Amino acid sequence: MSPADERVLIVDQDNREIGVVSRREMRARGLIHRSTYILVLNSRGAIFVQKRTPTKDVYAGYFDPAAGGVVQAGETYEESARRELAEELGIRDVPLACLFDFYFEEGTGRVWGRAFCCVYDGEMTLQAEEIESGEFVPPEEILRRAEREPFTPDGLLVVRRFLLWSR
Repeated sequence: MSPADERVLIVDQDNREIGVVSRREMRARGLIHRSTYILVLNSRGAIFVQKRTPTKDVYAGYFDPAAGGVVQAGETYEESARRELAEELGIRDVPLACLFDFYFEEGTGRVWGRAFCCVYDGEMTLQAEEIESGEFVPPEEILRRAEREPFTPDGLLVVRRFLLWSR
């Protein structure tokens, strides 16, 4: 099944479940959906930043400080976060800390997100279809780089809120 045909959970403005459609239809109609955002930190507190491939359906080629993605039909946020970590980075069986929920809207993209974090110092296997490269970057450096390089705006929101939350 292509990513465009994945079945996606659709929610309303208050994050109540209201239906299921394909990812293609969700994007075309600008429907509100759920997504997960996982900050992967190393033991020194740096965050893994990935460079998205030019074939991604949104923010192609951007830098992204959060792993994660769209919650599929039948999944909880937590199940989606674990699936996305395994698919994108090859990370399995690590404790996830739930940070916060948030609503994000830009253009036709509307999402209810749940942010998580984990600490991981092991080897990663990057998903070639979605990630070009990646590196651990201190959070403050992420914000500096975002002034001159394209970063996902929802990922930056998660980093900024994480920094406020962790102080």
